[in-house]
Parts: sequence; structure tokens; C-alpha cells
Amino acid sequence: MQMKMNRKHILFLGTAACVVACGLLGSGLMAQSSAPPQSAASAGPKMAEEQFKNIKVLKGIPADQVIPAMQFITVSLGVECEFCHVQGTGGKLEFDKDDKKPKQTARKMMEMMFAINKNNFDGHREVTCNSCHRGSTDPVGTPAVMTAESRVEAKAAPAEDKKGEAGDARDAAKEATGPSADQLLDKYVQALGGAAAIGRITSRVAKGTIEFGDKSFPIDLYSKDPYKRISFTHMPEGDNVTAFDGHEGWLGMSGHPMREMHGPDIDAASIDADLHLATHLRRMFSKVSTGGTEKVGDRDTYVVVGQREEKPSLRLYFDQQSGLLVRLVRFAETPLGRLPTQIDYADYREADGVKVPFRWTLARPNGRFTIQVTDLKQNVAVDDAKFAKPPAPVPAPPQGLNVQAK
Repeated sequence: MQMKMNRKHILFLGTAACVVACGLLGSGLMAQSSAPPQSAASAGPKMAEEQFKNIKVLKGIPADQVIPAMQFITVSLGVECEFCHVQGTGGKLEFDKDDKKPKQTARKMMEMMFAINKNNFDGHREVTCNSCHRGSTDPVGTPAVMTAESRVEAKAAPAEDKKGEAGDARDAAKEATGPSADQLLDKYVQALGGAAAIGRITSRVAKGTIEFGDKSFPIDLYSKDPYKRISFTHMPEGDNVTAFDGHEGWLGMSGHPMREMHGPDIDAASIDADLHLATHLRRMFSKVSTGGTEKVGDRDTYVVVGQREEKPSLRLYFDQQSGLLVRLVRFAETPLGRLPTQIDYADYREADGVKVPFRWTLARPNGRFTIQVTDLKQNVAVDDAKFAKPPAPVPAPPQGLNVQAK
């Protein structure tokens, strides 16, 4: 979590894990593995109270879920980190201090939420922070009158998963007219150019721009089979880097320490780095079903719900006419609820016998950006060293010590 002045930069880092010219789009057949790689950690996960100071309510959860849980609170209440946390000297947040009343209130609200779900919904997470707050620190108790604007807003609201795994099961069981889920996945592969053509793609290098609000910056993206991807967003103060080497992921921003990916970030990065995702989808899913029809922009789509073992489901929206993927919605699991990420694809063009979207928009509850590719090359040489994780910086010796080189 960062100060408000850095929020734009953090959004670039947090969401750029999805920034690849192929990502969820290009897909084909690989011989090596049938599922995206997992984190390289061999030991059991470190618990929250082992990594963070003064953990009261979230004891017993994996440490890598603490920050996503805090992000869920910020987007549910429409606040920044300093709303609850003490801002110390130089603007640095002192997360372990309990001086602010909103932090104490937040703990009580989490305990209340857990108790409501335990006592009323058999422990299933039906109620979350967002159930009441909806982007406000003060929940509104009085229903609003209906206006033309509110109806438009309701229709335009981004897709979200409100009921967790129970909702996944109900969506997957929903009967829908039209093709089966298997038929839609097959049509998608054929619409891209077929499994053989997709399988011949071994690398992809793209250049373009990333638009965030009224700002636009150059971006370079490199992907290589299997499961390697790195992006460079060229900012005035230096490059923002998001990388995944097939096992580990990291985020870098000029003037800030490198941050390693954990949990949901690793899951997202492994999907984005798969050059052959379309032909891997069936192997990723434990169950796949149709979820009805929906409108995405001016396009009619069929919805496919793919359930995954021990991970949130994916929702795929296929154009009824072309069969191409026009939207994907995925969820990051947190102890307090699911954070949705919606990616819309457009401007499909053929490159080396495979259709690739040259434009896509990624939206989260706290912001959105659009990538427009201007130049794309495939099956070009990309050195593995480009995806190598940089070494950790060597700490400076304490001042006052006479350190001599041997």
C-alpha cells in the first residue's frame, strides 16, 4: 500500500501483470505442461502474524493475503491507506500503530462480518465490506429514488462475483440456449486461427502505448514460451517493470524497492504469460459450463464459466458472431471478499496466421488503463536473460564502521 500521491504508479505496477500483447488471447498447444506454473515456494506459507506486526483479526491467514485484504477495504470504502493508518515522518505510513479510530473500527467491522457469515450463512462468505459500503465510508441506510441515470449506472456496472464458490456453482448450473461450453471453446480456437497455427507461436514482442486517464506512455512487452513475460512502461521518472519468469514474478518502479508477486498476482501473471492459453483452457478448468448471454458494448456474447480447483473461476465472454474472446473476468481471493479484474479485448488483427487483439482495457475497482499495440512481431529471438530476476540490492554497511575490501 502506498500514499495517495503514488496511487497512479502503484496501479500501473499492480495491474501491469496483465499487460501482454497475447496474454489471455493468443493460445495454442504446448507439449511441456498442462497447467500454468505455480509459485516456487517449497515451504508452507508464512502466516500473517509471522510477517506483519500487530495483527489482531487476520491471524491465521497466509501473509500474502494481507495486502489484498487491505486493498479490498480501500476499494469498498473509497479511501486510501492513510484513512486508517498513521502517517509518520516524511509521509511514511506506520502500519503497526493503533492511534487512529478508523483502524480500530475496521477491526470491529471485520469481526462483525465474519460473525454474520458464520451465524447466518453456515460460514459461507455472503456478506462483505462492499455489501454495505459500496464505495462510501458511511453506509447509506435509506434507499435512493430511481432515476434514469441510476438505471444506466446499474446496467453499466462491471461484472462481479458476489457469492463466491456458491455463486460459481449456480452460474455454472444455469441453462442457456445456444452452443455448449465445449463448442464455444472450440470456436474460439478456430477463430484465432486454429490450434496448429497457435502452437507455432513461440515468442511475441509488442510496442505501443498505455493510456491511464488523460495520460499516455510508451510501453514495450515481451513474451516467450513457456510462461515468460515482461513489460516496460516508460515513465518520465524511469521505467515501471512487471515480470514473470515462469515461476516467480516481480514489480519494479524507478526509485522504489522491487516488490515480489504473491498469491493472486502469481496466478494472474501465469495466465497472462501463456502464449497458448486458448488451447489450455480445458485443462485449466475442473468444470466448464455456459452462463447465459450478455451484452458487451454493442456485441452479443455467450458467457462461459470455467471453475478451477482451489482458485476462483474465470468468466469468458465470446462474441456470438466471430467466436472471439471480447471480455474476461477473473477474481483475486482475499479473506474479506473477491476483487474483480475485467479485461476487454478489441481491434483483433491477423499476425503470422493467428488473430491477436491490438487493444485491450483492464479495469479494477480502483482504476483502469488501455493498451494500444502499434507494432507486433512474433517468433523473433528473445534472450532468456531478459526475464531474469534482478539480484536483491546489497544493504549499505552501517555508518561509522571501517569496512575494508579483502
